[in-house]
Amino acid sequence: MLGLAGCEVTTASGPISTSAPAQGAQRGAQSFAQVVRTLEPVAERECRARTARVNCDFKIVVDSRPNQPPNAFQTLDKSGRPIIAFTQALIDDARNADELAFVLGHEAAHHISGHIARQQQNAAAGAVIAGLGVVLLGGSAEAVEAAQRTGAQVGARTYSKDFELEADALGTVITARAGYDPLRGAQFFARIPDPGDKFLGTHPPNNQRLETVRRTAAGL
Repeated sequence: MLGLAGCEVTTASGPISTSAPAQGAQRGAQSFAQVVRTLEPVAERECRARTARVNCDFKIVVDSRPNQPPNAFQTLDKSGRPIIAFTQALIDDARNADELAFVLGHEAAHHISGHIARQQQNAAAGAVIAGLGVVLLGGSAEAVEAAQRTGAQVGARTYSKDFELEADALGTVITARAGYDPLRGAQFFARIPDPGDKFLGTHPPNNQRLETVRRTAAGL
């Protein structure tokens, strides 16, 4: 189960379907539906309590496109409404409702923490700095444009690990307040490849994320 290792913070969603899952996945679909009914209002309350002038009306959908890997991501629609999408593969692979709840709480936390806007700011800053460096060196317009693209990519990744840990911590709070066990929910980290501590990696090491969940849960 890739779960949060495939987590994305993006401003453009792909084609998302809310069609019913296949008959063989009805059990997972029922568990997911119950988790959504229970956790969504808790996430919206946390959003309203922690933010100002932010759209807290979450829309939770299933990305049922075929052959999609287990994944969940948070995005915004054109009106700024937060969308959380789960692929059917993630729902099918979840071992219990606590895992589904933790992933949902984590994705909601990305929105509450304003990670999309912060990621955009970091990308813009990276593009400006990289482009200016090439200009000062007398680079061509094409070289400046290439540097800006690279700078934006680096800038967007600069604090991505911090964003994931922030979402893990707040996701723990949301999961627990919805009546689920965040420690049990976070156990999927033991089943996914450990990204380690790669330079400019998008996700922190699994043990660091588990420790964040344990520490946050202990303080509740």
